[in-house]
Amino acid sequence: MDFASLAWQEMAPGALHKVVERAGKRLRLLELTPDFVEKEWCEKAHAGFVFAGKVELAFEDRVERLGPGDGLILRAGERHKARAIGGPATLALVEDA
Repeated sequence: MDFASLAWQEMAPGALHKVVERAGKRLRLLELTPDFVEKEWCEKAHAGFVFAGKVELAFEDRVERLGPGDGLILRAGERHKARAIGGPATLALVEDA
């Protein structure tokens, strides 16, 4: 996928993404800044990889921090909120379309 040829789209204040959909899957390049605030719990399934920056994932019972080189797999229904900590963070996420 040639993400360089795609324009960034604002999905919320402090969050930009580039999206490609094929074969029932969505691949997103996501950039979060510390200004991004996820107001509602996300319950979508995600698999992904952190390229740059640090991300904090808040779950109902815990908080996990991820940095460059870390991966993630979240099941559908696993309530979570993401935020960038200490500066922008760039991730790739794979989701069902």
